[in-house]
Amino acid sequence: MKLPPRAAGLMAVAVLACLTGVPGMPGASAAQAAEAGALPSVDMEATVKAAQIDPRRPDDTLTPGAKASVLLVERALRDRRLLDAKWVDGYFGTTTIAAFAKFQRSLGRTGLAASGLPDTASLTRLGAGRFTVTHVIGPGARVSTGGVVVDARTRSMLAEAKRLLGRDLVLLQGSYNPGGDPTSAGTHDGGGVVDISVKGMSSATRTAAVRALRRVGFAAWLRNPDQDDWPWHIHAAAISDTDLSSRAQHQIGDYYLGLNGLAGRAPDDGPKVPIRTWEEYRRH
Repeated sequence: MKLPPRAAGLMAVAVLACLTGVPGMPGASAAQAAEAGALPSVDMEATVKAAQIDPRRPDDTLTPGAKASVLLVERALRDRRLLDAKWVDGYFGTTTIAAFAKFQRSLGRTGLAASGLPDTASLTRLGAGRFTVTHVIGPGARVSTGGVVVDARTRSMLAEAKRLLGRDLVLLQGSYNPGGDPTSAGTHDGGGVVDISVKGMSSATRTAAVRALRRVGFAAWLRNPDQDDWPWHIHAAAISDTDLSSRAQHQIGDYYLGLNGLAGRAPDDGPKVPIRTWEEYRRH
């Protein structure tokens, strides 16, 4: 009996899987998976989330929903001899961050572009012939808003937070500002980070502003002069912005872990809202 083309193709994939294993299992190489037309996929949103949280964890708890994708990334790094096999565990901790940064440097990148936080281009290059990349995220172009520089993703997030709050938000400091105010400790060196004025806001409005920023995907806190030597203001870092500086990545990891994003790692003192990225917010 002659099978329809689609059924014949599926049978060929099944036979190849039986002979060589399926992608992600012993015996299946990336080339075999590609030949079978069944490359596995890396969920970029989940992978970037793990790369922010895992290095800040006090234990080896895995980020929910990220293990399968992180394992694919780690296996690719292992096969390039950038990561020892013992660290292929689905945990995107400091060792995996360092390995991914080595891979980014091997592409000729430096500075912010080699921070170890996966971005679309480097993740795609790493996965060539091995895996596809889904749920792609990126900061977009650098743009000006409120007299400061941010990226397009951050500008969209700020616009939505303003809509929810029902009032404007005045920016004191933007992103991509290396060598700026030393009290910022490098958080503004990359993208996704802004400081917002609270001048003229009541206590209730300040809290409402932080809540609106958190709802759209910022790790945001109201800061006082005793915390960072600045006048009262709101500090906000866009979760999963792939241009984040290393220090900002750490703040967001701490935010997920219920901390306040400062060096002392005290409990979070802001309004409690479900933690979502900008992409997750837009899907709901």
